[in-house]
Amino acid sequence: MSTTPIRNNQSSYDAIPSDPESQGANGHRKASKRTRVVLSTALGVIAVAAITVASVYYWTAPDAPPRNVIMMVSDGFGPASETFARQYYAWDNELPYKTILPLDSIHVGQSRTQSSSSLVTDSAAGATAFSCGLKSYNGAIGVDPEETPCGTVLESAKIHQNMLTGLVVTSRVTHATPAAFSAHVAWRDWENDIALQQIGENPLGRTVDLMFGGGRCQFLTNQTVGGCRLDTRDLLTEAKTTYGWKTVLDSRQAFDALTDESELPLMGLYAPSHMSYNIDRDPAIEPSLAEMSSKALGILSKASKQQNTGFFLLIEGSRIDMAAHTNDPAAHLQEILAYQDTIQIVKDFVDANPGTVVVSTSDHETGGFTLGRQTTPDYPEYKWEPAVIKRVKRSAESLARQLIAQKSFKPDYIKDYIIKESLGITDATDSEIAYLEKWQEKNLTSSNIEEHLANMVSVRALIGWTTHGHTAVDVNLYAYGPESDKLRGTHENTDIGDFISEYLGLDLAAITSQLKSKLSFTASKSKNVGENMRYGHSM
Repeated sequence: MSTTPIRNNQSSYDAIPSDPESQGANGHRKASKRTRVVLSTALGVIAVAAITVASVYYWTAPDAPPRNVIMMVSDGFGPASETFARQYYAWDNELPYKTILPLDSIHVGQSRTQSSSSLVTDSAAGATAFSCGLKSYNGAIGVDPEETPCGTVLESAKIHQNMLTGLVVTSRVTHATPAAFSAHVAWRDWENDIALQQIGENPLGRTVDLMFGGGRCQFLTNQTVGGCRLDTRDLLTEAKTTYGWKTVLDSRQAFDALTDESELPLMGLYAPSHMSYNIDRDPAIEPSLAEMSSKALGILSKASKQQNTGFFLLIEGSRIDMAAHTNDPAAHLQEILAYQDTIQIVKDFVDANPGTVVVSTSDHETGGFTLGRQTTPDYPEYKWEPAVIKRVKRSAESLARQLIAQKSFKPDYIKDYIIKESLGITDATDSEIAYLEKWQEKNLTSSNIEEHLANMVSVRALIGWTTHGHTAVDVNLYAYGPESDKLRGTHENTDIGDFISEYLGLDLAAITSQLKSKLSFTASKSKNVGENMRYGHSM
């Protein structure tokens, strides 16, 4: 569990708070091609006018501080999960029932999440809605439904406003959400290509100044231990020799040595793939989301003030979603609490830096999470069991990997170490134990084992799940800072990209035109990505 003592223990709850300083656009719906062309033309004229007005407004106050935007994404985090984290935190710390978490204090509305291809979106389409301000298909990374690159808020902030930009995530930095702000590919799994674009092999040149997260293997040649590229290129070397990256880090010690004066551009890749769940994280090896975010804010703030331009920073609590895919309540909880710690750090930064606004929302809900579960044919009791969650010491993912790694084990290894010591379960049934003991003869996968372990916890805690995938429920929208009143109420997810564009005086249409003129973009069919893969399962 996170130990950062920075959560709000307020006794009152204003669901729609006032801005700390003085205080939208249309969503996109896929229609016929003729309708899209007409609407696109009309909306384009309106958008140009809006951007012009926003730019005039922005630049008519020369004494105002530079504007900063911190976009935060709690991947896979639905409204029920916020209730779960709040109630657990209050129970665990013996706090009053009116206790709220940092996110609760800046709740302004809801975001609607459907993509152009499905009512149930994936993270790629969800992030593209935020970054480009348009709806696209599941799997799309910074491209529209026709697979044409679309300009992102990060790119326009860099190119049009000379702002500094950053990505801080706990997934691979090439994963769907950070990729949709910094790259353009027709399919989210082309992470080798995404890595190339992020370091600067991009029609726009390098647009990212700072990257913290996992995914080191995507940057390493396939001739290097730990590399997972399909070519022989060493992108960590190329980043420095060809694209001007000053610092490339891969250790906790190097991270700790960073200061606010550290030179940009810099990247820190602290895990071969995704970073560890917070419940499993070794603080001596991997920094937390809060630590990476705090470091990024210090570096970007210092450098942007020196050049008087401001910055755009994306922060993602990436693994909230992954724990929900496994239906692992303990890992899910600890990822949410780590995100809450980060929210508090960002709120404090907003208070100390006029002109800064933070927007936080989710791309979608994952797992169909319910706080309450019927486990017998009898009418259920109205209760839950948070003590079951508290006893869990490791994620189901970590335990499944440990079990599979054992070439042989003593008969009591599963019962005593996996179930009793690590999950805190003392009443496991014979069938629950036998399922794990016979995993080899049953040809169980790591996912099968993870889901079994996670369910053992969920059923005892009276926590329910409806899916190992995503759902289409509206997700909460949070905002804090100047002009955040514009996000009150219910919005399409594309409105968030529009809000950022208006606030910073961006021109995404101009970036899109620039990309089209310079980029020979390859449609998915040319890389043999069929419809089943394109619209199939994706996180």
